[in-house]
Amino acid sequence: MQLNKIPATVVTGFLGSGKTTLLSNVLKQAAGKRIAVIVNEFGELDIDADLLRNCPLDCEDESAQVSNGENGIYELANGCICCTVEEEFLPVMKELVARRDDIDHILIETSGLALPKPLVQAFNWPEIKQYCTVDAVITVIDGPAVAAGRFADNAEQVQAQRLADESLDHDPSLKELLDDQLSAADIVIVSKNDLLSDQEREQVQAIVSTRVPEAVKTTYISNGEVQLDLLMGIDAAAEERIDHVHNHHDHHHAHGAHHDHAHDHFDSFVISVGQVDHERLQAVLKTLLSKYNIFRAKGFAALPGKPMRQVIQAVGERVDVHFDRLWGAEEERKTQLVIIGKDIDEAILTAALQEAVVEDAVLEK
Repeated sequence: MQLNKIPATVVTGFLGSGKTTLLSNVLKQAAGKRIAVIVNEFGELDIDADLLRNCPLDCEDESAQVSNGENGIYELANGCICCTVEEEFLPVMKELVARRDDIDHILIETSGLALPKPLVQAFNWPEIKQYCTVDAVITVIDGPAVAAGRFADNAEQVQAQRLADESLDHDPSLKELLDDQLSAADIVIVSKNDLLSDQEREQVQAIVSTRVPEAVKTTYISNGEVQLDLLMGIDAAAEERIDHVHNHHDHHHAHGAHHDHAHDHFDSFVISVGQVDHERLQAVLKTLLSKYNIFRAKGFAALPGKPMRQVIQAVGERVDVHFDRLWGAEEERKTQLVIIGKDIDEAILTAALQEAVVEDAVLEK
């Protein structure tokens, strides 16, 4: 074990696989560890960062801490870490290195279509290698989706999103991307285990086993619940072996493929409205998800008469909601959603979401 280096855990996986839920549970169990969190997600509104910034409501350990650019979470700007790692990741890591005496661990959540290899390779840069090491790369996969051969919760929309980019001169299939994410894994987390039958679980295990070495452990979880010691303290030093990992991405670039990513061409915007009726909001969202090419919707809702903020996450045709914390005394109670998709019209979606607004609700601060 390299005691003089800050361990970093890299968490990768498709949109909707459960990365943020997993990390929220990790922070809940932090037990006084000083953890810096780097979030790389699409959208002007940093939903994942805001979720991770707040200790879960039932977190009894108030000593759990999260470090930030000023006092909490370090956030990379929009885009794939594979594309922005040199411009943005290195400065962030330099700042963390400068504060290394105040940090026990680094958690990095990649965007849903990012490849982990370039990020892990960055830990070999002299400015980082001297002070940090990759404790483990964790790949989170959606159990029911993999068992069904879709690989992602809504494979059709994600696949369409990737194939829509005419600049790609190879087939960026979900299978290839899953292979590339698994190729760098030290641990594979299969989410939504409660939705799997015994037969489906066997199918998932068979698929994973053909893509990772026998030494790579696979853990099945539900609702992001996993013991902290299964994810931290792995001491994999993944940066030392990452150059020997060959994936589809490397193969295509070795044959002269242009380095571009379908997800660079997302339509992404934030819609802000007032307080909403939660049933109407969910109904409107489900209609929009089925009608338009929306890959993901994620954000917060303000409900009249409710002192708590409601978190909304929508992938495919599924809309999940839960309350995460009380509204702040000086915080404006409004509904904000990041919408990510292809060929979607902000004005049309905003007008539709306005139907859920409670007109006579008093906006509070």
